[in-house]
Amino acid sequence: MFVKDFMTRHPILVQPETTAVEAQRIIAENNIRHLPVTGSGKRLLGLVTRERLALKPDTLNSLNVWEITRYLGSLTVKELMIKAEQVVTISPERTLERAARIMTERKIGCLPVIEDNVVVGMITEIDLLNAYQVMMGLPEAGIRVTMRMPNMPGEFARLMAALVEHKLGVMGVGIYPSPRLPGFYDAVLKIVSTSSDEIKRIFGNVEGQEIIDIRDAV
Repeated sequence: MFVKDFMTRHPILVQPETTAVEAQRIIAENNIRHLPVTGSGKRLLGLVTRERLALKPDTLNSLNVWEITRYLGSLTVKELMIKAEQVVTISPERTLERAARIMTERKIGCLPVIEDNVVVGMITEIDLLNAYQVMMGLPEAGIRVTMRMPNMPGEFARLMAALVEHKLGVMGVGIYPSPRLPGFYDAVLKIVSTSSDEIKRIFGNVEGQEIIDIRDAV
């Protein structure tokens, strides 16, 4: 799964001369949290966020309502934005897990997607959550089963053999280390066109593995 497949293409862009009031309006009307600031040719100059557009309490305390209006009216995005050299970006060819790791490590909510120095998209926390749902087969109906297996060569192949033998269709797969249980992995599978009872019968016979959870998933 790649950034280019789940990013928001053609994101809303603003110019550095855009006023803070106009940027606030754009963010509110489009229910977004980030606006790339670009120059000619869609070259990235900076990034403005909801937080950057929020007045600091000490500023509010020193101004009356008319002064606040004039203050906001005179501010431009250029004065508030995070400068391009401080903005973390990513290429559309990078993987989603790399994007997730960068956002987690940097504690940021978005990455402008840059190709040939041009803004071609935005990848956000919401896009990553959407990708996770797609990977796990949502929102299609099916049976979600979690199998626990030893971290040994051939264990996942053993599980796949059961799927092949019974001609079961898989819509989503995810594997991760078992929580608080070193030496084991949990495999989550979204299986279609079958029942929970059938899955229990088939997977209950996979030697050395255990059904941890099974439920209808829509």
